[in-house]
Amino acid sequence: MTSYDHIVVGAGHNGLTAAAYLARAGRRVLVLERQGHVGGAAVSAQAFDGIDARLSRYSYLVSLLPRQIIEDLDLDVRLVRRRYSSYTPLPSDPSRGLLVDTGDAAATRASFRAVTGSDHDFDAWQRFYSRIAAIADRVWPTLLEPLRAAEAMRELAGDDDLWDAVTTRPLGALLRETFDDDLVRGVVATDGLIGTFADLDDPTLAANVCFLYHLIGGGTGDWDVPVGGMGAVSGALARAATQAGATIVTGASVRAVTADGEVVWEVDGREHHSRATVLAAVAPAVLERLLVAGGAEPLTAGPAPEGSQLKVNMLLRRLPRLADPDVDPVAAFSGTFHVHEGYAALQAGYAAAAAGRVVDPAPCEIYCHTLSDRSILGPDLAAGDAQTLTLFGLHVPARLFSADNDARREEALRVAMSALDSVLGEPLGPLLLRDASGRPCIEARTPLDLEADLGLPGGNIFHRGLQWPWAETPSEVGTWGVETPHPAVLIAAAGARRGGGVSGIPGHNAARAVLG
Repeated sequence: MTSYDHIVVGAGHNGLTAAAYLARAGRRVLVLERQGHVGGAAVSAQAFDGIDARLSRYSYLVSLLPRQIIEDLDLDVRLVRRRYSSYTPLPSDPSRGLLVDTGDAAATRASFRAVTGSDHDFDAWQRFYSRIAAIADRVWPTLLEPLRAAEAMRELAGDDDLWDAVTTRPLGALLRETFDDDLVRGVVATDGLIGTFADLDDPTLAANVCFLYHLIGGGTGDWDVPVGGMGAVSGALARAATQAGATIVTGASVRAVTADGEVVWEVDGREHHSRATVLAAVAPAVLERLLVAGGAEPLTAGPAPEGSQLKVNMLLRRLPRLADPDVDPVAAFSGTFHVHEGYAALQAGYAAAAAGRVVDPAPCEIYCHTLSDRSILGPDLAAGDAQTLTLFGLHVPARLFSADNDARREEALRVAMSALDSVLGEPLGPLLLRDASGRPCIEARTPLDLEADLGLPGGNIFHRGLQWPWAETPSEVGTWGVETPHPAVLIAAAGARRGGGVSGIPGHNAARAVLG
């Protein structure tokens, strides 16, 4: 048996990040991955039979990947900044909509005025995001450093009033105080609800934590398009790890992890054992099961993770027409296209889903990768007008699918497509390309599908509830937010403090914790 210094369990993008840092430091690193490929949720795949297009099937945009990681690991990764932030048709009158164009402030002001009737919310928007940008610029670099105390982070942020509003009071209160228009409040609120099932007035501040992460990424909060799709990101990380000497084994089923770092895994029916420092690039709930199997005491007794999203991938022969005659569909779909995401609709949707119903009309948002990067399409498709669409549905908790996942998936997809059609100038169905068997090029994945596909407990894309990016207890100050009660076992994935999203931050921090 080969001896290793470190064993990374899971070859998602965070596990690969950790492996690359450790291998470049001269350590002997083994990465074990149960699937037949690396990348976890950050993969590109041919989703439709006979159609030459590689979609970012699960995760699809990059906001939290630090430039430092790209440079440290010499990653061949290119990210494209989107000019248009968002477009939001009015649900009551989709012939009008709010277009936020970061390249034209005057046009954005005019759009706000046409939708809201005044300049108040545009001016409030400008002030709000300017203050958020100043906070993000200060807070963002700390995510690659040891944890600071909460008060130290508050002092660093520099805007006590806004910092306290975001971190100590429900998000809904801040939005109601800042903006007058329901649609504008809803557009802002969505950053607190991506993958998070929460009431905007929830005193636990679950939406606030999600909101903060979505606005500090890269120090700007911009969501960038990875050229080549998400598979290009994980592929670059895998190359960085293997070129530095790490060994990656796919098809490896890890059976147990002991408190002192012994890992038991199986490949092709043969059992293997090795002892090393373990970096668990899996969800904490998965690590918990492995530790219990290895005879260790359970780590936590928290609530079971639950995801809350519907992911729909589509391939169209062209973009749909809009009901709004004054907006180019290219502009509308280049950013985030918001559907039925006014503030009141989001709150009503949460109440409906909490009561066990699929929300109708469905709050969701759409994004088109191929308007920024056509390299994911084969030559014939790229030469024409074909486009991908990604739909992300909010307030779709895993509990809705527990009785009959297949039936509820069909219902949720039908409702989401109906909601989208209601704000377009033509129905989307006839625009869908057909695969080799004549089936429409559309697929939907529920939280339970993500659990089955990727091993995400409850389909939670963050592995568990997001945590504030600072030390919440004195004992955490100066740590990396990846430690467990077992010194030989660390968390190196989204479930770490400062985890979530496609970032590599937990992988970097776990490697730093090991290297000292």
